Amino acid sequence: MTDSLSQAGRRLNQMKDSLLGKTATTIPFDPESTSFPTRKNLPKIVGAPDDAAWVWGKDDYIGRLNLLTPTRVKAAASEIRTGEMARLDLPTNVPLQPAFGRQKFDHKIVELFEGICFDDIYNMNTQSGTQWDGFRHFAHVPTKTFYNNTHASDVLGAQANHKCSIHHWSTHGFTGRAVLLDYRSYADDQGIKYDTATSHAISYDDLVACGNWQGLDIRPAALGGDIKIGDILLIRSGWTEDYYKRTPEERERLALRGHDTHGGEQCWAGIKQEEAMKEWLHDCYFSAVGGDAPSFERWPTPESYYLHEYILALWGMPLGEMLDLEKVSELAKKHKRYTFFFSSAPTNCPGGVSSHVNGTAIF
Repeated sequence: MTDSLSQAGRRLNQMKDSLLGKTATTIPFDPESTSFPTRKNLPKIVGAPDDAAWVWGKDDYIGRLNLLTPTRVKAAASEIRTGEMARLDLPTNVPLQPAFGRQKFDHKIVELFEGICFDDIYNMNTQSGTQWDGFRHFAHVPTKTFYNNTHASDVLGAQANHKCSIHHWSTHGFTGRAVLLDYRSYADDQGIKYDTATSHAISYDDLVACGNWQGLDIRPAALGGDIKIGDILLIRSGWTEDYYKRTPEERERLALRGHDTHGGEQCWAGIKQEEAMKEWLHDCYFSAVGGDAPSFERWPTPESYYLHEYILALWGMPLGEMLDLEKVSELAKKHKRYTFFFSSAPTNCPGGVSSHVNGTAIF
């Protein structure tokens, strides 16, 4: 009874804080606001596609990272209780054969002075392993528009500039409270079997059930849930677990589907393209989202749109793929706690499209 009353009191306080705080109504939004418009109530922005949430100012290139304010970062530090750490980046050569036809990681060691001094040279595609998809990576397809009215001519060519460059994320900082939804562990417990090398769709209802299994209400705090404005969402589908269980030959065959004579179609598990998912991803006001598979959304999409369009181009949310969530899962289960402090260091590359995550979870 005491636990139930305590939980009810916590939810009432969350709702009270939201109601008594500042509501974002005027563009540019104040990142310190405690209430933001739902997707259905977004202000219409002249010249922008429908559903665009370009609400942080005309020269903004960090999107939802604006929500990682000093106040929220300081509050996130309270998640550090044991000091145990988990790195979220796979080795740079994993996967050895990247999906979607991308190049392999190449590492060369150069001897400067015999037996005394060495350098090394990396040749890589930042999309070939653990990655943040930057805002230059994927446009709103019907209008060919990237986040905040950025276009291909801003990325390549004579007029190229630094609009939506990945370095803006680096100079702002990328640290806050993360929330893990360990869908693979939940599915195993419930007897739900699937292969992450298929287009298995993880629906919003699946995530609700997963959250309940973990003891989390995945609704926004304004509705009495456990998701706070600016949280970083991480979803574990089990791709990394499956990858290490496969033979090298099987890994290569699956990665090359649809891109060479092996035939077949590139298929990966991920979140489902559906209205309920779009509403939830937007209305929780996550500062970033990520998963452990080669595609955050199930691939290929059976719908007429990609969630990448909404997450990156329309809403300005960093999108992570192929994060290593195995140790995070172990620590979360050990402590029965699925929120933790998270820090990422995107590459400070002016003009860059994407970046390794360089991420650490601290419990």
